[in-house]
Amino acid sequence: MADQDLAAVLTKAQAEQLPGLLGLEWSVVTRGEARGRMTVAQRHMAPNGFLHAASVIALADSACGYACMASLPEGATGFTTIELKSNFLGTARIGEGVACEARLVHGGRNTQVWDAVVSNEASGKTMALFRCTQMILHPRA
Repeated sequence: MADQDLAAVLTKAQAEQLPGLLGLEWSVVTRGEARGRMTVAQRHMAPNGFLHAASVIALADSACGYACMASLPEGATGFTTIELKSNFLGTARIGEGVACEARLVHGGRNTQVWDAVVSNEASGKTMALFRCTQMILHPRA
């Protein structure tokens, strides 16, 4: 499946799930990489008036997860996140775009490690650095 096709399929399939409810959009989902974005809306905000950290995490974790799906080793049946970490460096306001690029750092048989950079589209500044570890699932013998 072409990268744009997989990105479109995943964008449509997530409609009633958290990524869809948050309005996440995908332009590239392929082996070793994913790129997506969201436009900040009221639903992404915390009660203190700032962008909620969980909204940023949802974008980064979804990018890494979708790319992991496209990067599973032969024989794997799926994956689950076993660790994640994020450093927040900036924010975005309602109406601004937030972009994310996820890249595979380690692609082993049993684990994958992903890094993602989340940035403010208006300023170009990095908003968050994200890393997660995925445990690759295999059928039981």
